[in-house]
Amino acid sequence: MPIEIVCKIKFAEEDAKPKEKEAGDEQSLLGAARRAAAPRDLATFASTSTLHGLGRACGPGPHGLRRTLWALALLTSLAAFLYQAAGLARGYLTRPHLVVMDPAAPAPVAGFPAVTLCNINRFRHSALSDADIFHLANLTGLPPKDRDGHRAAGLRYPEPDMVDILNRTGHQLADMLKSCNFSGHHCSASNFSVVYTRYGKCYTFNADPQSSLPSRAGGMGSGLEIMLDIQQEEYLPIWRETNETSFEAGIRVQIHSQEEPPYIHQLGFGVSPGFQTFVSCQEQRLTYLPQPWGNCRAESGLREPELQGYSAYSVSACRLRCEKEAVLQRCHCRMVHMPGNETICPPNIYIECADHTLDSLGGGSQGPCFCPTPCNLTRYGKEISMVRIPNRGSARYLARKYNRNETYIRENFLVLDVFFEALTSEAMEQQAAYGLSALLGDLGGQMGLFIGASILTLLEILDYIYEVSWDRLKRVWRRPKTPLRTSTGGISTLGLQELKEQSPCPSRGHAEGGGASSLLPNHHHPHGPPGGLFEDFAC
Repeated sequence: MPIEIVCKIKFAEEDAKPKEKEAGDEQSLLGAARRAAAPRDLATFASTSTLHGLGRACGPGPHGLRRTLWALALLTSLAAFLYQAAGLARGYLTRPHLVVMDPAAPAPVAGFPAVTLCNINRFRHSALSDADIFHLANLTGLPPKDRDGHRAAGLRYPEPDMVDILNRTGHQLADMLKSCNFSGHHCSASNFSVVYTRYGKCYTFNADPQSSLPSRAGGMGSGLEIMLDIQQEEYLPIWRETNETSFEAGIRVQIHSQEEPPYIHQLGFGVSPGFQTFVSCQEQRLTYLPQPWGNCRAESGLREPELQGYSAYSVSACRLRCEKEAVLQRCHCRMVHMPGNETICPPNIYIECADHTLDSLGGGSQGPCFCPTPCNLTRYGKEISMVRIPNRGSARYLARKYNRNETYIRENFLVLDVFFEALTSEAMEQQAAYGLSALLGDLGGQMGLFIGASILTLLEILDYIYEVSWDRLKRVWRRPKTPLRTSTGGISTLGLQELKEQSPCPSRGHAEGGGASSLLPNHHHPHGPPGGLFEDFAC
């Protein structure tokens, strides 16, 4: 059975005073230590903060009208700063940009562009065989007949080769080219490379990017000047209209860089017979911004080509790749002017595949074929003018020289003159109109104007928030320990084991040996102090 012993101890006033003094000194030291470890209150922080107005609004001191006005001024300035900061952030997120034009200084030498030309007529009528007419019936609109007028219902021809047909029946540059000069030097058909486009067999001057021809002067006579015979007597007669039927006579021309394949059916311009056409060019170097400022396509930096079949990325190469994928999906073959090693479509489905290509390709960023502009692009601005040729005197001379009549000269001959206006290039560059450095500068100016703060002020506020939060977390984690003794006034409750260790009462063994009188209260201590000083101990 547990025994609880209540001890009631009273001391004289003189003995109690030193103990109270020692307890007071101990409590003051503990309070000072606790106050040193406690976080600063808001008034103390406000009085030492570098944020303007915070010390007058929240610092120590009496609350009154003056402090209220300072608090309203601080809140108004803070609201004005936040409003201005939100406007600056919205302006930055719109990613504005501007275009800077910088005319470059004249250069002693400029690289001449590539010039691609195609006869608008795809097949020469005199070069078509009976098998060609039979296979190309859907493409040319000619009836599938042999030369004797018999229908080809019972005729059997070998499988056609579209590349062979274009090479044989296309207009040959050696027959069309009557004269050629580049920068005062004679040139010939050997200076042109064969290239296939939607117009069939075409030719490109200065096509090799590794050996590009230079232009050493500007103006007429310093570029490419050629005279061509378009051979209108070889144009196909129109039996019925198809999507490939052409009513024009002349050539299509495209001026482009050597890294860009010709896309002449959309980017070329026409040159008519009976005229001398002057094309004044100017090199333009364009630099666009990538995301998030623009929509250009940044270079990948890889050694392998970015588009299969092309050495460099360009919008034209991307469009041709998209056309090829559309034709492969529909017809399981490719057209002659498309890159790759796949099977070339036969002539009987050629026009069907071409129509499907035009219908399936979409434009813009939401279309099935989105070709972004490269971030670095070279193009050539053009100014075109023309004069009529030949005059009466030159018509007779040309007729005698080429063994033709004057009417043929006027209807078939043309002159194309491509040159640089000057050996200068025009650089146009997109630049960010409002960058991150400008945003930070504006935010710092608004912050200093309205609230007189800086980045270090923000660090002060964050440090104070961290200090207060950490103190509250420590209070939550810290649990009070259960005390071994509970004292109330002069009454103490002690456990039995503690009593045995600390009580001055004699133990049970001594009580038994010395008599029961030792357990009784001792009201008169022989050595007690006189005059009301006593010690009453009850066990």
